[in-house]
Amino acid sequence: MSSAKNEHPSFSNLINGDTPVLVDFYADWCAPCKMMPPILKKLKSMMGDSITIIKINTERNTDVALRYQVRSIPTLILFHKGQVLWQQAGVVQAEPLKEIIETNLNQ
Repeated sequence: MSSAKNEHPSFSNLINGDTPVLVDFYADWCAPCKMMPPILKKLKSMMGDSITIIKINTERNTDVALRYQVRSIPTLILFHKGQVLWQQAGVVQAEPLKEIIETNLNQ
């Protein structure tokens, strides 16, 4: 089994699946990161089961953060079938985030 040290196997399974995955990279000490949970909750209520949303603590998962070149937080990355479709640092509100996701999935 060849997986990176400390990488949770379900992360790879998740981002390689058929359901798009939005990953919120954050840290507990990051003030802007604290703005994301209610935004992501609203996004989830808007998009339902068409998307999976997960949060990854960059301090506990440095290998994953390095692999995807997360240099500032919060960083949002949209994965679909193992591919990075979109990546952006900073807080994004639910409505524009939904548009970005739909635009990237329809390309």
